[in-house]
Amino acid sequence: MGVPNVGDQVPELKVTPDKHLPNRYAGASGDFNPIHIDPEFAKAVGLPNTILHGLYMMGLVARANTELAGGDPRALKRLSVQFRGMGAPEQEIVVTGAVKSVDGDRVVVDTVAAQGDNQTIRNAEAEVQL
Repeated sequence: MGVPNVGDQVPELKVTPDKHLPNRYAGASGDFNPIHIDPEFAKAVGLPNTILHGLYMMGLVARANTELAGGDPRALKRLSVQFRGMGAPEQEIVVTGAVKSVDGDRVVVDTVAAQGDNQTIRNAEAEVQL
């Protein structure tokens, strides 16, 4: 992909995390908060079930934006996100974005991660060097 124009949509990333992903991610991240790995605990504190780690969701936003640079993670120069909802395993996550600005080989993308109508991450801004 060449240098995009302001307003261009970036390629969607679609991922459906399986029910065991929070357990695997807890081991990888070191975050063993029981809201992520213990369904009974999660329900006891008012959640419908375990929820995905916010850092996992942020990682998907990062991954989607590096696709502008052929998937090279070194191209991601800056990433800021706003966590706005809880993600659930076994539900498709769709990461979308639109080019906000272009300055030479630097592209800023406004990005959203959502599960259906639940926008788990909004107002995310990624700066990618192409």
